[in-house]
Parts: sequence; structure tokens; C-alpha cells
Amino acid sequence: MGSCGCPWSLSQMPGTSYNRAKPRSCQPCWGSRLGFENVVTVDELRMAFPVLDMVDLQRRPKTTPLLRNDFPAIEGVLLLGEPVRWETSLQLIMDVLLSNGNPGTGLATAPYPHLPVLASNMDLLWMAEAKMPRFGHGTFLLCLETIYQKMTGKELRYEGLMGKPSVLTYQYAEDLIRQQAERRGWAAPIRTLYAIGDNPMSDVYGANLFHKYLQMAKRDGAEEQGAGGLWKQRPSATQSCASILVCTGVYSPKGTEPTQPAQGVEEAPFHGHRDFSFSPGLMEASHIVNDVNEAVQLVFHKEGWVL
Repeated sequence: MGSCGCPWSLSQMPGTSYNRAKPRSCQPCWGSRLGFENVVTVDELRMAFPVLDMVDLQRRPKTTPLLRNDFPAIEGVLLLGEPVRWETSLQLIMDVLLSNGNPGTGLATAPYPHLPVLASNMDLLWMAEAKMPRFGHGTFLLCLETIYQKMTGKELRYEGLMGKPSVLTYQYAEDLIRQQAERRGWAAPIRTLYAIGDNPMSDVYGANLFHKYLQMAKRDGAEEQGAGGLWKQRPSATQSCASILVCTGVYSPKGTEPTQPAQGVEEAPFHGHRDFSFSPGLMEASHIVNDVNEAVQLVFHKEGWVL
């Protein structure tokens, strides 16, 4: 989980609580770079309230610490990537949500709606050196959602979901590409975007969802407003987004098709996030190639560029 002046990269940040108290004097962390003030990490929260983290016996306090009353109330939770210590992060994030941002105290009834929760990086799985995929941040979110539902009987709600397959992420990427083209003095508008990825449930799904959004925007004039009304952007000249699936990651041509149910199962498993509906057509790539090199060669061919 990221902290002010922390050494972790964005992909390693499991969750960040934040409040609007006066920022501390420290090096900016990822949370503050994103516009949040006075970011508090799970590790900082654990050190401030050591009795909250009781699973690891070696980290339990030897004596009962004094109760702190100078810790500012937390006003929201930012989740960016899977943590190293899942039990610690799950426990402390739940403490924050159930205590309405005051984890050193206890409430007879958990508040609902709960504090705002923002999450990114929804991939259930990702591919590393192992032969089988590893748990991703989507798996961590699934655990948190299940625990919250079990403890409160209510659904964990998100103020926003960013990252693939959210349309907002592709809008942002499109805007960055457009800015690069302008800096290079390219007058011709970019009509087609190509999205290359290895995960049908996030990369392909997101690219196809954005393509669907572009078609609707062209028909209904919806490009004036970002998806969900979260972000205002200039009218888009992009007409389509092609999804290119590579075989060097989560997807394997030798494996079971993600849109087909396994033998004896009525429906195919959906590895996408709970708040995205299952649509098999959105997980069908426009093109399937062996690796990124072939994907780039395909783009050159489609655009009529001869190397």
C-alpha cells in the first residue's frame, strides 16, 4: 500500500486510506500525486493502532498501547493493487469502513452508505513466470466485497472503478495519444485505436466495450461527456478500437475458450468485476496473434505502413 515517501511502485499498492486534514511535510506518494491529501497507508494505520493487526504473533504489541485520540478521521479508501499481507489489509480496510473512518473506536452499527471507495486494476488474474495465472487485485477486491457482505448483509459500493475494462481508462488513453499527435504536429485525426493485451476478461473486454461506446457516441453524440459523467473530454475523432489478443500471458490457445462453459457447467465463468455485466461477445478479440511483435506488425499492415 502506498504511503507518503514510500518505496513501493503503483502496482504494489494494495489500498490507501485518505483524509482531508492538513498534509504532512513529506515526499509525495502515489496517493498525493493523484490529488489526495494527507494519505495514510495500511502500514501507517497498523503502526498507529497496533492492536488492529493480530494475526501475525510476531507483530503483536508486547504491552497494551495507549489509545490514540489524535488520529484524524479517514474520509475514504483508495485501492490500487494487491497487497503482500492480505489479512492485514483486509482487516484494517474493514475496520476503517465499519468504524466510519475511526478505526481506533467501535460503532454499534456499521454506517451505510459507507465511506467512499475508489478502486483500480480489476484483473482477477495475471500471468507471471508460473505455469498458471496468479491472483490479481480483482481477487483481492472479491475477498473484500465478500467479507463486507458477510459481516454487514449489504453490498460494498464503489464510488468509482478505474483501469481496464472501464471506458474511462480508454478515454484517458485516447486523450494522451491525441496530445502526443498534436505535439508531433500530426494534422490528420486518429481514427482507429489498437489495444493489445493478454487477458480476454480485461484487455479484450475493455477494448471492445470502448469500441461499443465509440459507436454509441457517434450515433447519439455522447462523446461530449466521459463515461458515467466522471470526466469531461473534447469531442473524439476516433471511430473504432480494435482488440488484439496475444498468447504470451493469461490467454493460451491451448486452454479452454473463456467464453465457452466447461464440460458439465451451464455457464462459462466470468472473471470480470462484479459491477461489469457478462457479455461473451465483448471477450472475442478482433485479432489473435502470438506475441506483441506480431501485434505491432499487424497494426502496421492494417494502417498500410511498410517497414
